[in-house]
Amino acid sequence: MKPLFPILAATVLCVSAAQAQTRTITGNVVSADKAEVLPGVTVVVKGTTNGISTDPDGGFTLQVPDKQDITLVISYLSYKAQELVVKPDQTRIEVKLAPEAAALDDVVVIGYGTVRKRDLTGAVTSVKGEEVTKLPTTTVVEALQGKIPGADISRANGYAGQGASIRIRGNRSIANPSSSNNVLYIVDGVQGVDASVIDPNDVESIEVLKDASSTSIYGSRGANGVIIITTKRGTNGKPRLSLNAYTGLTKVAGYGKFMDGPQYVAFRREAFRAVGTWNSPADDSKVFTAPQLDAINNGQYVNWSDLLLNNGMQQNYQIGISGGSDNTKIYFSGNYFEEKGLLNLDRYKRYTGRLNIDQTIYKWLKAGAQTQLSYTDNDIRRDPLNQASQVAPLGTPYDADGNLNIFPLGGTLINPLADEQPGAYQRNTKTNRISAAAYLEIAPFNGLTFRSTFGANFSTSEAGSFYARNTIDGRGANSQASITNNQNRNLSWENVLTYHKDIGDHSITATGVGSILTFTNTNSFVGGANQVLPSQSFYNLGSANQNPFFGSGFVQNKLISFTGRVNYSFKGKYLLTVTGRSDGSSKLAPGNKWAFFPSAGLGWRVIDEDFMKGQKVFSELKLRGSYGISGNDVINAYATQNSLTLAQISYNETTAAPAYTISPTIGNQSLKWELTTTADFGVDFGLFDNRLTGTVDYYDARTNDLIFPYTLPLFTGVTTVNRNIGKTRNRGIEVSLTSQNFRGGAFTWSTTATFAANRETIVSLPNGNVIADDYRNSLIEGQPSQIYYDYKKIGIWQLGEEAAAAAAGTPGQFQPGDIKVADLSGPDGVPDGKITAADRTIIGSRVPKWTGGLSNDFRYKGFDLNVLFVARVGQWISSDYYAKYQRSGSNNGAVVDYWTPENPTNEYPRPNATRVSNYVTTLTERQASYAKVRNVTLGYTLPKAATGKLRIDNVRLYVSGKNLYTLSDLKDFDPEGEGVIDRPLNRVYVVGLNVGF
Repeated sequence: MKPLFPILAATVLCVSAAQAQTRTITGNVVSADKAEVLPGVTVVVKGTTNGISTDPDGGFTLQVPDKQDITLVISYLSYKAQELVVKPDQTRIEVKLAPEAAALDDVVVIGYGTVRKRDLTGAVTSVKGEEVTKLPTTTVVEALQGKIPGADISRANGYAGQGASIRIRGNRSIANPSSSNNVLYIVDGVQGVDASVIDPNDVESIEVLKDASSTSIYGSRGANGVIIITTKRGTNGKPRLSLNAYTGLTKVAGYGKFMDGPQYVAFRREAFRAVGTWNSPADDSKVFTAPQLDAINNGQYVNWSDLLLNNGMQQNYQIGISGGSDNTKIYFSGNYFEEKGLLNLDRYKRYTGRLNIDQTIYKWLKAGAQTQLSYTDNDIRRDPLNQASQVAPLGTPYDADGNLNIFPLGGTLINPLADEQPGAYQRNTKTNRISAAAYLEIAPFNGLTFRSTFGANFSTSEAGSFYARNTIDGRGANSQASITNNQNRNLSWENVLTYHKDIGDHSITATGVGSILTFTNTNSFVGGANQVLPSQSFYNLGSANQNPFFGSGFVQNKLISFTGRVNYSFKGKYLLTVTGRSDGSSKLAPGNKWAFFPSAGLGWRVIDEDFMKGQKVFSELKLRGSYGISGNDVINAYATQNSLTLAQISYNETTAAPAYTISPTIGNQSLKWELTTTADFGVDFGLFDNRLTGTVDYYDARTNDLIFPYTLPLFTGVTTVNRNIGKTRNRGIEVSLTSQNFRGGAFTWSTTATFAANRETIVSLPNGNVIADDYRNSLIEGQPSQIYYDYKKIGIWQLGEEAAAAAAGTPGQFQPGDIKVADLSGPDGVPDGKITAADRTIIGSRVPKWTGGLSNDFRYKGFDLNVLFVARVGQWISSDYYAKYQRSGSNNGAVVDYWTPENPTNEYPRPNATRVSNYVTTLTERQASYAKVRNVTLGYTLPKAATGKLRIDNVRLYVSGKNLYTLSDLKDFDPEGEGVIDRPLNRVYVVGLNVGF
């Protein structure tokens, strides 16, 4: 798709021509306490984007609608926002802003309601919409990176359309940790909305709920943290229009190199020299095939990964319209996002539309609806880079006539470029999503409201796949085509009753909730081999006339909940929140379906006490504490039941007949909830007239009755059963600090730093440690659930160590040039001079020891600059890149420092054409701490004098770079992607435009 900047420019001119008549008002803004002028104060006409910042002398000039009252919203960091009504005959105003303790009257969205920030008793971090859109991001989660202490956010790959993953306060569950520890997303009060398709420009605010006091109102759904996303609504006043666009390119960020032609030749020669086959180039014919020799002699070398990886592209265009009257408010937006990935055939397109309507019918009756439609079209490339890491870098990819060499140099590995040939490969997923909710709110008398909301989330997807015979998957044998259809229908009905009453020094808000959620998934698939006409791809499966396959599935589960919460305040400084929720899950067995999740939170606004008056250090000080229980039903539906598996049985060589056997995983009627008990202690503070503000939290979360697949003895005839076994614990500290380094004159500079350290441990297991054959799946008490339990590589056996090498293993097992691992233990628990399974130890954990972010915002007149750093420290990875080492020399591999008699390194073992590679996994394990420049954005807002003639409120141009630089001991690849070679991360450069009317 061609860039849409010309279309947006035309839209700008059309809209500007239709603007109403305006008048000019001027003003001056000073601080109420010191009468100092305040530069950089934001002055906006309420309900519009028409605004301006005060100049170095605190003055401003603004065009506003003529012949009508307007309301100005004046806001400035560390000062209380003020609304001022300006009459039609007023041309000049004077404004005095009072200092505000960290904007304590800001409203924060919590579960089923809102509270003032000053009244929070739980650990909640709020991010406003302008922070979300400050940096161009693909998804809203990516926009939170480095801003939320306790939220571990990272990007796994650079595929088109991929965002970031998030984990809040560590892993609690150990069964399927990648999915059972996911956070809950709430969008405009509706659960189950896919946050990945929400346009960041639509976001009004994001609240991240982390402790039991704030999350327990969602019971089992909030066990792993809650992210509440509130989208923009319509406002009073004239309609406002916003246009936002950016476009740019993407490049590979830190991708590991593979051996080039000369390096591969030297490597293969060494592999055969080790076994006595090769001694000089005269022996090349014993090592290489005739076509390979011709390529070597002619200097024909090829770098497959360079041919596969290209520059990508991103473009994003959004239009938002907001307006309304006292009774009707409407917000509409449309968005188009497209990304072309680093690989050919990797492309993602997203179309979204949002319509939010709020209608006041009577003073006591309101109704509204919010609807988002999205359509994604995703071409997904089958990984060619693993293939490229194996094919010898010799010869040419194409023959003299320009045709692809399907099997380069007559080898057995297919050309990594095979899938890129016209009509050879297609894999596409089209997804339609509808998220809709309608509410009715009744307020029969002052203080009491009842709100009933019905929400529906529907998604349908069609995933088609085709590969021809001469492709990576076809391997020269046969083609295959298939289609998979998925339908998800999630319905919710929630009724919320809220009563608020102030009596003297007492303030109480009581909330009651009843809800039912239904989750339904159906799927079907069909396919076959030998597609007669490759041009029909997966659109005519009747032509795939060999090995047909088909199937379908249905899954449904329900959750019923009843919740009560009381928020109490005495004199505005003694705060109490008490919550109780009962959840009933259909996934659990009869007698265990229901659980009760209580919590309580206390807050003390120390700053409001009499003994704090007169002191000059603290401008805000509040202590918080909370304790509560949440739950998790981390199992698939029907996991408590036994099921049957189809098996084909034949007798006397007759046609196989269908039969059924019990599935390997059997049901457990005693299965019950995982329960997590969390204690949280926090302090919110402001120092020196809020030049420094921050929060500090310490938490301790203990999970009991872990749901885990327990291995059964083989003689039972089955393999596993889900049981409630074991305990885990997460405890840590979170810190967030914001400093106003400069806040006077034309120049302002503020810094926000976040830090979180989480210690994740398995407290107990039913039969002690679980030591698995796979070095990634062992569970050990006192350690995190995701560890590497392996042999410890201490080097390479060297010349002169033959006797020690022979004694360490079985005859011939070790010799100079082999990997040398540590002798750590034996049958009696002490080193015995032998390398056995008892010598395995804990190498490291995938869980970081701490994460952090550092964001700096600079402003000078019309210029703004944001620089964001993030860090992830202490985690280990098992790198796919470092595993690409074939001692035999049969395949290409990573560029590494390998042992030879002339190069006695301790890094990699000697190439050897016949020797087995032992302990290869020890080569892959690396400590992967990193810090990186996540984003740098430089913007310029045109002066009002330049845009006012076009009747445009504001125009901002910016350039931005993402993932610009990484500081790490790992130099071969970007450690954030863990060295997995089939999904390189990208670096993004964009230029953007924001226009408001």
